Amino acid sequence: MNEVNYLEINFVPLLYLIDGEKKRAKQLEDFLSSQGFEVRLPSSPLDLFKLNPEKKNFLIIIWTVNHLKNFWPEVITKARKIFGHLTLILVAPPNPSQKIIQLIKEGLVNQVVSLDHWPALLAAVQNEIQKESLKRQLAQKKIELRQINLIRQKTINRMEELQGIYNATLENLMTALDMRDVETFGHSKIVARYCLALARLLGINDRKHLNYIHQGALLHDVGKIAIPDSILKKPDRLTGAEWEKIRLHPTVGYGLIKEINLDQTVGHIVLYHHERYDGSGYPFGLKNNRIPIEARIFALADALDAITSYRPYRQPRSFEAAKKEIIAAKGHQFDPAIVNAFCSIELKEWEKIRFETTKVLPAFDNLAFLDQD
Repeated sequence: MNEVNYLEINFVPLLYLIDGEKKRAKQLEDFLSSQGFEVRLPSSPLDLFKLNPEKKNFLIIIWTVNHLKNFWPEVITKARKIFGHLTLILVAPPNPSQKIIQLIKEGLVNQVVSLDHWPALLAAVQNEIQKESLKRQLAQKKIELRQINLIRQKTINRMEELQGIYNATLENLMTALDMRDVETFGHSKIVARYCLALARLLGINDRKHLNYIHQGALLHDVGKIAIPDSILKKPDRLTGAEWEKIRLHPTVGYGLIKEINLDQTVGHIVLYHHERYDGSGYPFGLKNNRIPIEARIFALADALDAITSYRPYRQPRSFEAAKKEIIAAKGHQFDPAIVNAFCSIELKEWEKIRFETTKVLPAFDNLAFLDQD
């Protein structure tokens, strides 16, 4: 069957009358013409195949029969293959036979109207035109919807591409910031991976939320950009005044990211990542669930990396030692639910996250020269 193009909504209905009785056929032609329709009256049903199947036309065949032997189903079957967009109204005696009912069930006949009941025929014609109009409108809306979905998908793909570029830039930015303190190089990236793992263990699966948690973890120490190297890299114990300056970095960092209108999840981590579950943290001394969940997740991830990383004043400790320390701080430094989530998977999974993150970072030895005067 030819594929029907329904893009053209304003089609032209063409009425094609087939009737063996010429007088009745002429009367019916005059009646339908008086109603504003374009009507054709062929000398034979086979003249139907002389028509040009234009896409803008809608062919309505009105076939009048006194007996079904005057109806040729094979003509309609062939016509549907040629024209596609046509409908058949059978004008027949009242009380249609089982044969006619079967033709309706098979879809060969669309409507049946009684002989000489012209108002019913007019209503049937108008009904078929309305159905065709709705069919074409629906088809056009489907095409428009496909186009909208295509544009939407392209937009989503572009957004994901830009998000990937943005996140890569963010990682590079924070890696550059980490370089100010070679001992903690790569810290932001590792902690960001731990945060994502913990978030998923806690049932956070929304893609956007996870992305914001990742961004917040990467940016958590952005406020340290305002801390002088003389304090940040000081090998000795900090003085009280120097420590107070260090404690300013969450609020300084929050002020920086607030200007670029990042999601509040990012701000929660930057501003509250040094708060402790028992209220002994800074800068606000928040307790329990008053600390946003993202910051509570980060606190444990941050501690896990700190315990298992090298520091000038101590060697890195094992993940087993880190687990014991984290459990000991349950309910004090850390949210018990997050500690439970951390303990719900084997330590080798956390070790794997660290390994897969650090293996893509530059070697420590290659960066040592950056700390030289």
